[in-house]
Amino acid sequence: MQSDSGSEKLLVQYQPLILASASPRRRDLLQNLGLEFRIVQAAVQEEAAARETPADFVCRLAGDKAKAVADQYAETWVLAADTIVVWEDGAVLGKPGNTHEACSMLRSIAGRRHVVMTAYALVNRRKEVFLTRLEQSGVWMLPLTIDMISAYVATGEPMDKAGSYALQGIGGAFVTAVDGAHSTVIGLPLHRVLTDMLDLGIVGVNTSGC
Repeated sequence: MQSDSGSEKLLVQYQPLILASASPRRRDLLQNLGLEFRIVQAAVQEEAAARETPADFVCRLAGDKAKAVADQYAETWVLAADTIVVWEDGAVLGKPGNTHEACSMLRSIAGRRHVVMTAYALVNRRKEVFLTRLEQSGVWMLPLTIDMISAYVATGEPMDKAGSYALQGIGGAFVTAVDGAHSTVIGLPLHRVLTDMLDLGIVGVNTSGC
């Protein structure tokens, strides 16, 4: 199988796939693998239950999103994911609701280490498969001045990002180190997703190159 540019693709896709997310970062990560998929956004409540740990919370959200879409498309594999930022005191930082929240989040993590947790779920109702995984990466960020934070927030980039920054965008200039997979921080741990898709027979490796 060849890409539009004539170069060989990494993967051969055997089964159709739905991405249950409107995230352009997750879309781009999958497209970079050469996968074809539909996007069907899942509408679920993104609020933690009482005494729910951050890990349980993000895993549940990913599962709820995948199941909500899989209920409508029982014959198709559905991939959903969710990402949260966990501060050193265990507080969960989601997406900012306004510029004030974005500035506050950035002040709280600037110059410190935080953990990014991304959970994903692969569901196929007909095959009765429901798989969830959790990956996490530690991120160290530069100390940031108030002026730098204000200027960054003014770009608009932080407004739909967990923790109010984008590793793959302007915010990457503020990150000094990442302990773990960069794709986990961006929103989809590709190394784990690819392994599961190969194991489940959703894709195969294109062996025509060697």
